[in-house]
Formats: sequence, structure tokens, C-alpha cells
Amino acid sequence: MKLAGRVGIVTGAASGIGRATAELFAREGARVALVDRDGDGLESVARVISGGGGVARAHPADVADERAAEQTVAAVLREWGPVDALVTCAAVSIGGDALGTTPEVWDRTFRVNVRGTFLWIRAVLPPMIERRRGSIVTVASQLAIAGGRGNVSYIAGKGAVISLARTVALEQAASGIRVNVLVPGAIETPLLERSMARAPDPEAARRDRRARHPMGRFGTAAEVARAALFLASEDSSFTTGSLLTVDGGWLVG
Repeated sequence: MKLAGRVGIVTGAASGIGRATAELFAREGARVALVDRDGDGLESVARVISGGGGVARAHPADVADERAAEQTVAAVLREWGPVDALVTCAAVSIGGDALGTTPEVWDRTFRVNVRGTFLWIRAVLPPMIERRRGSIVTVASQLAIAGGRGNVSYIAGKGAVISLARTVALEQAASGIRVNVLVPGAIETPLLERSMARAPDPEAARRDRRARHPMGRFGTAAEVARAALFLASEDSSFTTGSLLTVDGGWLVG
């Protein structure tokens, strides 16, 4: 197993990419701290992991709450010891173009997607620096590179996540800490379903979005989770500051 004896924290673990990542990490031998605002969802994931012989703990929290991040990391350190991997999957997508996006929507999106990534990186860095090892995986979007319409706060926030991760990767490279970015395309998750539902014709939007992928389909959360496993494990020991696209060819199509 690639993560035997390791400790991981996954934010946004109640559904979608976060859930798939947490379940895969547990199957690969990690003890996994599950973080999300959806406490019931976390308990469901924890039961699935425990039922499969894995170890997980639910830590309901607002990822943009500084104290919650610090307290959760401290609790994990007390119970399981040093954190080996952090994967920041928590995100919101509200929609709206530049004129239609209110400052409140902009701030809410950045609070979860950017602040919620920064705070968890900041919380795990001190113990990782002390050990001189650790892997941090952030989750961006192909739209942050290609651009897109109708979701300006989400796309701008994911661009900020990329810049944040690459900056921390450079800052911490000599400390033995690796920081990399997953860049998914459209992935079959509740977040995608909500995004499609905002369109005037959701089925037409699905067809259009699917056709943007040269592979002719949406990705699955499990496919992104396997990429997260690569970046969290020793398989990527000489990889930092990198963007790993899992986008069905969107960016080259």
C-alpha cells in the first residue's frame, strides 16, 4: 500500500473528489482526518472507510475558520502523530459573470476556495517543517488556465489556488515539503451537477461541456483521487510546484 502508516487530512471530504480521495487514501493504508461542513456526510464517509477496514475520523468544520483549522490539525497530531499529506478539496461554485457577480458572492467564493486552502496549508506547515517532510495537494480547475464564462469568482479563485501552491512549493522546497496542484476538468460530482442546474437548459449545458473534452466524457472523482494519491505518495518524490491535469484533454483540445 502506498500510504501505509501515513496520516492524511482531506478537506471537502463529504462528497465528490474529497470523498473519493479520502476513501482511496484509507484503502492505501492512511489514517484519514475528514473535514467538511457537512457533518452527516462526513459520518457516512467514515462509516464506509471503517467498514472496509480503514481508519478515519470526522472533523466537521468550516474550512475558512482559522481556529477550526488549527484545532483540527492539533487534534490529529495528538491522536495520530505528524501529518504526512494534506489534500484541499473543499470548494464552492456559485456562478455569475463579472457584471452579475456581487461583491458578496466574490467574497464567499474566495473565502472557501482560497482562504480555505491557505489556512489549512498554514496549519500543517509548522509540523511538516519540523519533520522536514510532507506533501500538500491543492485542487484547482482547468478553467483557471483556459478561462471560461459565467463563473468569474470560481475561476479567479482557482487561479489564486495555483499561484498560492506554486509559491509555497518554492518557499518550502528546501524543507522537504512538496506542494502540487491537481487541475481537473469537468468531473461527475455534486458540484458539477449544481453548476449544470444553473444553466437555462441543463441538458444542453451538459452536452456542450462534455463535448469540450476530447475524450468525449466527464471524468470521475475516483480518477482525480488516483492522481491525488500519486502526488501524496513517494511515487512523486521529485515533484513539487507542478500542475497535474486530469481533464480528458480539455487544455490540449
